[in-house]
Amino acid sequence: MLWRDVCLNCVNRKQVQSQACYLDRDFVVMATRTPPREETPAGNPVDKEWVSEHARQVSRMLPGGLSVLGVFIITDTEAKDTLTTLRQLVFAMESLVSSEQLWSPAEDDVSDCVALHVNRKTRKTFCRTFDVKDPKSTAKPADWRYQAGVCSSWSMVSCCLHVDLLVPLPDNKTDPENMDKCLKEELRGWAQRLESGVCLMDGRKLAEDAELPGGQKRNVRQTYTAQILVTPSEQRLADEEQRCGGSVSIRGAVHSRAYLHSNKPKARLAQKLLKRDAVATVTTRVQMLLEELLTSEDENKSSSKQKRELFCLPHRVFCPLKASGPLCVCDYQFSDESVCEVTERLKEMLDIDAAEEDLDSSQEAPGEITEREVGAEPTVETVVALEPKRNSFIGVAMATAVALLATAASMLYLNDV
Repeated sequence: MLWRDVCLNCVNRKQVQSQACYLDRDFVVMATRTPPREETPAGNPVDKEWVSEHARQVSRMLPGGLSVLGVFIITDTEAKDTLTTLRQLVFAMESLVSSEQLWSPAEDDVSDCVALHVNRKTRKTFCRTFDVKDPKSTAKPADWRYQAGVCSSWSMVSCCLHVDLLVPLPDNKTDPENMDKCLKEELRGWAQRLESGVCLMDGRKLAEDAELPGGQKRNVRQTYTAQILVTPSEQRLADEEQRCGGSVSIRGAVHSRAYLHSNKPKARLAQKLLKRDAVATVTTRVQMLLEELLTSEDENKSSSKQKRELFCLPHRVFCPLKASGPLCVCDYQFSDESVCEVTERLKEMLDIDAAEEDLDSSQEAPGEITEREVGAEPTVETVVALEPKRNSFIGVAMATAVALLATAASMLYLNDV
């Protein structure tokens, strides 16, 4: 990010994903600037990769119902001179953010992203939208209006979701591309089962078009507790064998929540946003730990590998947006991280000045590795390798590895057979 005469703030904004409730209306909750990069590429005043990566990190920190809406720029130049730059940023940002979204698109999803230009001298705003699903999309005019207390009465729905997944890994599990592909495929299948799962709102199954009890009341936030019932995945048949080098099991419980900005929230919207948040928070933790493991593995290639490795996944910590009423953002804290590191990330990524007492870590408990788990024997069926390297076959009995997600525990076992 440049901090020269143009004072460029190419940044991301959080927005309510349920745009269909208010036709062609988005609510901008907050604008946050992209952190400056230590070294800016020569001849490249706007670093698309850096801005897009910031958008990806911010997207991970948003609960259901909030998403990155677009980018803005504050400069002395005319709006027409920055439109091309803003368009490139919007498309690059959306491409990276959407690559981590494993759910199936819905018909009522809105694909318009916002590009906002603010003239630093005149304070005039110039707002345009682009349809990011259309590569040939041109700028469409949009109104930019200010409104106070817009989210003071937004409803919130939350649930505790239990997860139990087993992911076979290829022979070369240290290959980032192969490992990431296997994890994403399994998580995508789980996301599809979650989408078709039954959602109970305060213990009741509501029709999709039914309004949530109580509706939206001025300056009063309605909260709902949900349950998501998911059909277990089909057991693998004995004759369906797959050559692999190990497996990862993701197991445990996560806290999921979503915000609803409709004055008459429907059950369909609440279920969609809550399920998407559940998929996003599990995917984010797995991806974060994978990135951590790959980094440490590159640094310790010569070290001997254990047959079973245990890792704690990060647990979810919430932080209120004081200027936006009851809304919260979140971060993920590893067991070896301090609360201070969480507040520093909130400041760096979202420009939020949060005190340690502002953080809510009560929704999920950090994972702990017990002596019983350390000493447990993995249930593995090992086959003598035909080559001078370790191999196994996955059938009914599979190589075991476990990742327990937050709430009760949070761990990852990697089994290298």
